[in-house]
Amino acid sequence: MKRDLKLRDVAVLGVGHTKFGRSPEKSLMDLFGEAALEAIRASNIEKERIEAVFVGQHVGELTDGVSNFAPFAAAEIGLAGVPAVRTEGACASSSVAFREAYLLVATGVYDVVLVGGVERLLSAGTALGTRALATSADGVYEFNAGLTFPGIFAMAAILYSQKYGIPLDELREKMAHVSIKNHKYGALNPKAQFYKKYGDLKVEDVLNSRMIAYPLTLLDCCPMTDGAAAVVLAEASIAEKHVDKPIYVLGAGLSSAGGIYRQRDVTVPMSRVRSCKMAFEQAGLTPEDVDVVELHDCFTIAEIIASEAMGFFEFGEGADAVAEGKTKIGGKVAINPSGGLIGKGHPVGATGVSQIYAIVKQLRNEMEPRELQVHNAKIGMTDTLGGDFGTICNIILSTERRGEA
Repeated sequence: MKRDLKLRDVAVLGVGHTKFGRSPEKSLMDLFGEAALEAIRASNIEKERIEAVFVGQHVGELTDGVSNFAPFAAAEIGLAGVPAVRTEGACASSSVAFREAYLLVATGVYDVVLVGGVERLLSAGTALGTRALATSADGVYEFNAGLTFPGIFAMAAILYSQKYGIPLDELREKMAHVSIKNHKYGALNPKAQFYKKYGDLKVEDVLNSRMIAYPLTLLDCCPMTDGAAAVVLAEASIAEKHVDKPIYVLGAGLSSAGGIYRQRDVTVPMSRVRSCKMAFEQAGLTPEDVDVVELHDCFTIAEIIASEAMGFFEFGEGADAVAEGKTKIGGKVAINPSGGLIGKGHPVGATGVSQIYAIVKQLRNEMEPRELQVHNAKIGMTDTLGGDFGTICNIILSTERRGEA
């Protein structure tokens, strides 16, 4: 982005979120409409003022036989006729939608927009869901070789072990603390797929669960799920007239990479490093300023790698940090207090906006139950990974306007 480009302040008004989990009786449209209408109601703004709709959606063609989703989604909530755009960036689809919408409001193209994301993967079944997700890796040199995402992150764990001289058995125990933490928080979150489940795991529970791709077990992996999330964005002065606690967008980063065979070191994904640098520079902040993070823990090792690439810990220290409790609520930086993908579920196209929903609730001091609230949170950040580090999007949100945070 040009550094001299004049951007208006933009804020989130209302947010909406479905329960994550199996929803065989609800279509993509049903789920999207539920979250979108909740976000509009929470925004205290007339629906007719929404000028455009942006929807993140990854594999509806495969799971539900639906493409060209955005115009149908807009019509579903009574907004037929407005510009309606679908973005596809694998698991980062709705974060990309949010960033595009934010920039169009910030540059004055629109004043009020709706951003959402939706997916139905759990209802699609394991075989189809796995096949659908694999389309976001390289289709020639990765998928055709039998490589799926558990395999990709299993390799990342082995590389991390070798690179930093951590015996693999020791690393597995440290990774288990990611699962324990995120399942504990997810068990408390009424929106989570694993609500009231897996809330009291031990290291041996994670290590002894079913092996998926060595060294990753079932409890090292996030579950595919069904769900939707949505937010209303507006120019800041409009937002301030309609809600008591607008949450301001301070920075938005986006970067890309080719398949993992083109990447130098997946333990230091440069697409994430570049995206975070972009977001922090826009916001005028550093990692030390961030109070709470919702990041892409598709696997336990993924949270560790992300926490380092985002700058919260030195490279090679993320595994120790989680084992020592530095990423818990009350630690150095609270990571995934919603339960993250591991505890809350991963509805791919909806995951990015679900993360934004969680950060908005944190910054408004509205997290329920209260055990999930990060005390005095003022600045929050999201991180969404699409494919094997192919698309990375980072959003920084604050209780205060740009320059005041």
